[in-house]
Amino acid sequence: MMENIIKGKNKFYIEKEDQMVAEITFVSTGAERLIIDHTFVSEQLRGEGIAEKLVERVVTLAREENKKIIPLCPFAKSQFDKKNQYYDVLAK
Repeated sequence: MMENIIKGKNKFYIEKEDQMVAEITFVSTGAERLIIDHTFVSEQLRGEGIAEKLVERVVTLAREENKKIIPLCPFAKSQFDKKNQYYDVLAK
């Protein structure tokens, strides 16, 4: 079951019964870069690919805004290491 991902200020998140159960946070640095600094998925949703979907949403946002991403969060960094399709938005 895929939850609805909500866009907040500098984050994407998922709520279930009015509780935040997953989120990814990022900050803008300058006009051209986003830093992904945190990813969280609650125990009940782990293993469902939710964190990957959250990283994907930030990648889509970066493409739409013509920005590059610095993945400081270890999970986000692992996704960038695994997925060649994200290289276009990876800050060099």
